Amino acid sequence: MAVIRIDDPHDPRIAGFRDIRERDLTGRQGLFVAEGEVVLNVLASPQSLCRPVSLLLDAKRVEGLAGVIARVPDDVPIHVADQPILDAIAGFHLHRGILALGRKPEPATLEAQLAPLGPDAVVVAACGIGNHDNMGGLFRNAAAFGAGAVLLDRTCCDPFYRKAIRVSVGAVLRTPMAADLEASAMIDGLERAGFSVMALTPGAETPLHRMPRGGRVALILGPEGPGLPPEVISRCRPVGIPMSGGFDSLNVSVASGIALHHFTRQA
Repeated sequence: MAVIRIDDPHDPRIAGFRDIRERDLTGRQGLFVAEGEVVLNVLASPQSLCRPVSLLLDAKRVEGLAGVIARVPDDVPIHVADQPILDAIAGFHLHRGILALGRKPEPATLEAQLAPLGPDAVVVAACGIGNHDNMGGLFRNAAAFGAGAVLLDRTCCDPFYRKAIRVSVGAVLRTPMAADLEASAMIDGLERAGFSVMALTPGAETPLHRMPRGGRVALILGPEGPGLPPEVISRCRPVGIPMSGGFDSLNVSVASGIALHHFTRQA
């Protein structure tokens, strides 16, 4: 394989990787940073909806990654550097030694993501999820339980933030999504497409285990603490997960996994 040796952290060829933490916050003009071997495997896989643009690897990792690198398109540059140079580029100790720049997929409309789904499709819709760990967990659960799409309102954080991608174990890169939606319009679109729209909320009278399976289902989830806005809950069928020991709520990622298991496992 042809590799490009980098010996200067200020080399303009790796400018997109420089000062990762700051650039995660300010954006990358349609690009994102993928970190670690698991995520790189997804990015280079046929299932990925994103395209790799550039790789930056610890020189000691290159031989062991030969199989993954072989799946990367020939026009993607593969940069290698020693650990101190990698750390200087990233702005922190990069113990995994694997970075990639990828290009986000073209934005998709709600209608385009819902139209091809089957009669028993389940989708996840998020309102106001601002924690990147929780966002990554939602995508990981959506992929694990076969959700047809993840829908995000405009108050959600960017799922292509480096930490969200890592927590999702790459699921962000392969899961159909529609983002920057207005919550009320999102519910309207789901109803027009024949989805039963359910709001997961601790105050619901109907327990999750009483809900019948089958048909198109959309699960609306909100942030921990404030939860879903009342105006969103009022538009949906409220559903709750009964708990013991005085607890009244779960981490939103955990709640999504329980609800997805219920609606996607018919047997």
